[in-house]
Amino acid sequence: MRLLLVIMKILIVGGTSFVGRAIAHAAVENGHDVSVLNRGKSPNDLPDSVHRLIGDRQGDLSVLDGKSFDATIDAIAYRPRDVELLANALGGRGGHYIQISSISAYKYPGAAGATESTPLIELGDLDPEAPVDGNTYGPLKAASERAAHEHFGSDIGIIRPTYVVGSHDKTMRFPYWVARIQRGAKVAFPGPASSSMQWIDARDLGAFTVLMAEKKFIGGVHVCNPSLGVGFGEVMQRIAKRVGPSDTELVEIAPSQLSDAMWFEKFPLWSGGFDPTSLALSNEYAVSLGLTLRSLEESIDDTAHWLLTTPWQESWLDADVEKTLFADS
Repeated sequence: MRLLLVIMKILIVGGTSFVGRAIAHAAVENGHDVSVLNRGKSPNDLPDSVHRLIGDRQGDLSVLDGKSFDATIDAIAYRPRDVELLANALGGRGGHYIQISSISAYKYPGAAGATESTPLIELGDLDPEAPVDGNTYGPLKAASERAAHEHFGSDIGIIRPTYVVGSHDKTMRFPYWVARIQRGAKVAFPGPASSSMQWIDARDLGAFTVLMAEKKFIGGVHVCNPSLGVGFGEVMQRIAKRVGPSDTELVEIAPSQLSDAMWFEKFPLWSGGFDPTSLALSNEYAVSLGLTLRSLEESIDDTAHWLLTTPWQESWLDADVEKTLFADS
């Protein structure tokens, strides 16, 4: 815990699962008075000092009546309406507002090394209450950013992570690759191996977010590791070197074999080979603001340790289906 001049009262909206959990732990470690707002349905390992506020941001938020905070960190804003309802419930008592958005809110950058000046996606004709899926996630996150400016004012902070990795990941995207490579033998991964990949460890995202709350950061910043990215194949190799048995053989599968949309679900973190720039961002601005980064190997170790008590997921790629890919590779 570092020495603080001021202990802040921080509200984290969605503070028990993955990203929110990491932010909550970082805020506690920094000595702040932390409250988390959620529906109370997710098991959590937060310290007893954290105040649990049970509410539904799309329904009853009366638990916030009369409460005030120095900062509000919104980790689960998925639609503009979410932001509006939270702003109304806080009634100006939320302090400095920070929203966790996503690089998916950007339009595809035209070149590697893109900065925070990259334009956001327009909502267009999309229903702002549309279900959140792979097609709507980006436009809705961009719309949620705009809603934050509308309802919380211009002096707010927006943090846009790339893929978040590490333990307690409910999406089970990065954990799939660690778990699969731990099993060894032939491991199929989607090509091209040179496709750019960036990530951010949840713990680094959590620490950076709390730092931005302490600094009352204004503006937008994306967080990613490493700057400009590395090849997806290199990420696979580093996981294999760290946790793969001696018989592990990484087999690159050509995108032409993966035309069915199901492969985007079976091969998480894959860009499909058609998006060479959105995971090749510059992280120069975030680093200048104080972002510190763990190595990929530390993220792998953290995930592997968590997987010791986490079962293989039924949604992950079936071994027999995986074998069909090797015949054509």
